[in-house]
Amino acid sequence: MLQQILRLSCSALCLAAAAGAALAAPLTLQEIATYQGPDRTERLLEGVRKEGAELTVYHAYPQLAKVTEAFAKKYDIKVTAWRSGSENILQRINSEARANKSTVDIVQNNAPENEAAHREMLLQPVASPYLKDLVPGALPSHRSWVGITLDVYSAAYNTAKVKKEELPKTYRELLDPKWKGRLAVEAEDQAWYATLLQTLGEPQGGKLLGDVIASNGVSVRKGHSLLTSLVASGEVPLALSVYSWNPAQLKAKGAPVEGHLIEPVVAQFSTVAMLKKAPHPNTAALFYDFVLNEGQAILAQMHFVPTSKKQPSPIGDVALKMIDPGMALDMQEEWTKAYLAATRR
Repeated sequence: MLQQILRLSCSALCLAAAAGAALAAPLTLQEIATYQGPDRTERLLEGVRKEGAELTVYHAYPQLAKVTEAFAKKYDIKVTAWRSGSENILQRINSEARANKSTVDIVQNNAPENEAAHREMLLQPVASPYLKDLVPGALPSHRSWVGITLDVYSAAYNTAKVKKEELPKTYRELLDPKWKGRLAVEAEDQAWYATLLQTLGEPQGGKLLGDVIASNGVSVRKGHSLLTSLVASGEVPLALSVYSWNPAQLKAKGAPVEGHLIEPVVAQFSTVAMLKKAPHPNTAALFYDFVLNEGQAILAQMHFVPTSKKQPSPIGDVALKMIDPGMALDMQEEWTKAYLAATRR
């Protein structure tokens, strides 16, 4: 009997030790990113301390620095950021993945570029409690990235060169001869153009925009911010494809520029994603939550269109035609050729 009791006691101790070891085992990156318990933030913060309170972010938005600064200040975290163009960011994370380098935690980029990163299996879905607050479409079915703002394609006009009452409500109104020599578009907005044609209907849409360009011409400038600056200077009276936040930000600084939405209004998501090999997964998940919560108010203050339904939209309740990020990838070459052919007449 004594031996049996000792054997049972030994077994119980072994089971307890095994259970304790299991509890003490570090969580995997996937477990960290997808944990949904009520103590999620507390667990992440504990992990942040163990990781050294560091975060590395690659981003395309210059203004994302305001969000990272607020995050760093709130949680006493050192944020290392690298900013570049959307294609450069995609190329860099691909190159680092091929070299088996684990450098970056969070990447902020346009939806098509982060969709490409998803296809390369570089991204980790994150089960943030704030996903439920987002507008439809901000979270794709694969959940590898999430939309943090809507880049809404807007016209921009110089208030000294164009009267508000003469602004076009539709693209057909751009056939008016008064717009001859006064129009411009951004050089790499092929996805905007293709989605616009889809919405207007083919071949009618292509013919309409082709007639506008043939009749009144269009100058092509690279960079939405540059194009908006040219509108503010008066060199370009009316730009057709900038982001809605471009003229709003310059207007706030006193520039004679206003945004103007022409229907149909096209938009695409700007997104964030966590890397599958993020060196600081707890900190990355914490930032993911921050940008979808407090970060939304910060972005809205800078005239961005937030994806959280808890934040009012600076463009109001406007129907949007969204660019399909997968189609933008698959059709990029064809759309680029069509856009170049249309705008270089």
